[in-house]
Amino acid sequence: MNEMYSKHLKDYDERIKGLVEEFESHIHARIDEEYSSSTHWSDKLADRIASFGGSWRFIVLFFIVLALWILINSLSFTKVIHFDEAPFILLNLVLSFLAGFQAPIIMMSQNRQASRDKKESVIDFAINYRAQQEIDDMQGHLHRLEADFAAFRKEVGTDLAEIKRLLQDNKQ
Repeated sequence: MNEMYSKHLKDYDERIKGLVEEFESHIHARIDEEYSSSTHWSDKLADRIASFGGSWRFIVLFFIVLALWILINSLSFTKVIHFDEAPFILLNLVLSFLAGFQAPIIMMSQNRQASRDKKESVIDFAINYRAQQEIDDMQGHLHRLEADFAAFRKEVGTDLAEIKRLLQDNKQ
């Protein structure tokens, strides 16, 4: 009996988890839809640039470009094609330009992501709050059922005692 109850409880728990996950995925899909429809092309471009600028692919590619730049401008057998001599002033200019534009673009993207995360956290809080209310409600129902069952057991016990008394009286 206890194993059957445990199995039903586990099945119920899995169904609830499935429903919550489905509900959350539906909400996240709706947030994604809203984000796509309300985001301008320039914001989407900034997000793409930020996602590339904050990736290992960018770091590796940037390292290769810097290494090639330094090698081409430093080696003696490439002297014919040197375009930025040893203190690498042009490289410093390019790096400053890149940092000057990349940082605000990444910050714009992060601000939008923070705003989106805030919306998601508010929705998650609402879901969790509603789930807690449901749990409290179910606990209340369980307590009422336990109280009803205790009263029923007491009543059955009283009735059984009365029946035993009557049987004893009839025997005598």
